[in-house]
Amino acid sequence: MSLSNTPAPDGAAAGEGTAAALAEPVEKVTARWVTGLVLVNVGINAAFFGPINVFIGQQAISIDAPAKEAILSLVTACGAAVSLVANPLFGALSDRTTSRFGRRAPWVLAGAVLATAALVAMSFSAAVALMVLFWCLVQLGANAAYAAITAAVPDRVPVIQRGGVGGLAAMGQTLGILTGAVFGAVVSGNFMVGYWLCAAALLLSVLPYLFHPDDPALSRNELEAFRPLTFIRGFYISPRIYPDFAWAWLTRFLVNVGNQLTIVYLLFFLRDIIHHEDPAAGVLVLTGIYAVMVMVTAVLAGPWSDRVGRRKPFVIASSATIAMAGAIMAFFPVWPGALAGAAVLGIGFGAYLAVDFALLTQVLPFAVNRGKDMGVINVANSLPQVVAPALALLAVTHGGGYRTLFLTAAVIGLLGAVFVVKIKGVD
Repeated sequence: MSLSNTPAPDGAAAGEGTAAALAEPVEKVTARWVTGLVLVNVGINAAFFGPINVFIGQQAISIDAPAKEAILSLVTACGAAVSLVANPLFGALSDRTTSRFGRRAPWVLAGAVLATAALVAMSFSAAVALMVLFWCLVQLGANAAYAAITAAVPDRVPVIQRGGVGGLAAMGQTLGILTGAVFGAVVSGNFMVGYWLCAAALLLSVLPYLFHPDDPALSRNELEAFRPLTFIRGFYISPRIYPDFAWAWLTRFLVNVGNQLTIVYLLFFLRDIIHHEDPAAGVLVLTGIYAVMVMVTAVLAGPWSDRVGRRKPFVIASSATIAMAGAIMAFFPVWPGALAGAAVLGIGFGAYLAVDFALLTQVLPFAVNRGKDMGVINVANSLPQVVAPALALLAVTHGGGYRTLFLTAAVIGLLGAVFVVKIKGVD
């Protein structure tokens, strides 16, 4: 089969000549493979959210406390800008990888090693410029690994199992976020040690998957010659030709903006508005509540969606629930309100992560470009990390404070729920 930017659509069967690496999967994946997938998600998200939720903020306070919000916004926005390019780029490169170890596993390993080294280097940074540099390298490496492990799901998991696997992957993501919060609480403000713990968690988490990647190799004979302009043009996926993909991307983007707005200044919200005596410990408590709710609803909603064969009703309901969490935080800016908001956010986001992921894998245009296409989808996860800090900074410093911030999160999340109905090819 000739592999180009206009191949047979996703779902082509092996019997039509499609290589094993490109065939639509029909055999259910093993528990061992899923465990490896979950652990990679744990490590990557610990490396992402430990710093974002706690350590970058603490490091910003140590460098320039009055400018802490601006420093946090700058560092996280620059890192997210790198991820906008890194995720689809490494997804596309993994599509073309012909290593005997498979297409995805080499990038999981290389990305984890780079991000681990950058986290260690960041722990020694005493200037904002160095924080920006090393956080960008963390994002570069972690997104390489994340692009590869995300593409492995439509590579290996049949449609009838994707809700359940998506729920377990969401559980792994949440365990990673919780792990980062635990690191933040136990190091008692020592962000240097916190970065080291995140680095160790990331590197160790990828090993079980790498021992059993179930990642068929792609033959060089099945690749067309690399043409830079064709490669670059391939990142554009026409909304006119593939409207379901476009609407799925937009709804993912909006819901993630709403979620990021709710959590981006959580440490400062607890410190400056609620006046929590130990903001880092407060982040841990809220993250713990959120994590439990995410894991419960993810592992329930994903398989439930598989059984009934429907995705959209779950995605709409969960998006609306996420928006409700922002409203709770806006109108009840006290510790009990924060606890309730964390619980509601977890309930909504757990179901959303599991089912929307399954929905996304069903609107991919081409089997041969799964890595690149999932990378483009993952831009909808990364771009909010650029947009949300900027919106949050405006809301908090010029737009009326934290109530404006959380109400904005609620409205944007609701728009995500509304636009899901535009997707026609998935029930």
